Amino acid sequence: MSLQISTATVADAAALNQLVNSAYRGESSKKGWTTEADLLDGTRIDEDALCDLIQKTDTTVLLCKEEHQLLGCVELRKDGDKIYLGMLSVKPDTQGKGIGKKLLAEAEVHARAQNCSKIYMTVISVRQELIDWYVRHGYHLTGERKPFIVPDTRWGIPKQLLEFVVLEKLL
Repeated sequence: MSLQISTATVADAAALNQLVNSAYRGESSKKGWTTEADLLDGTRIDEDALCDLIQKTDTTVLLCKEEHQLLGCVELRKDGDKIYLGMLSVKPDTQGKGIGKKLLAEAEVHARAQNCSKIYMTVISVRQELIDWYVRHGYHLTGERKPFIVPDTRWGIPKQLLEFVVLEKLL
């Protein structure tokens, strides 16, 4: 695969919306191994929220494309001397081909360029396969847990009680 990484603009919001929701929710997400469809109903994000995210001065959304086809993305938000990594999404039928790994590597490059010493994230605690994947890529569980709070039902309706675990990686 010849993967290209670039920074998202507002013009990418519609394609990002399709990608992120297909990776996390609904029947299409079940083609990949990162689905949340059995844990939450509803959407993961919408186009307006993506536009807002892309325009934030402390946030960068990286895109991963091959021959102009959007295959993955990741949100990186500066938080003091750390970067919060969120919304790592890979098109379900291309998962397992190194796209997520490439995006993680680019997140580290971005974090270092921002003079950050670590990257951290939250993952739903029952998603053990995903937690294990991050651990294999150098992240470790901090022991911290956070409540899973959805401030707006547009972004998901939990089907069970959920919480987050925090993972981080020192750079």
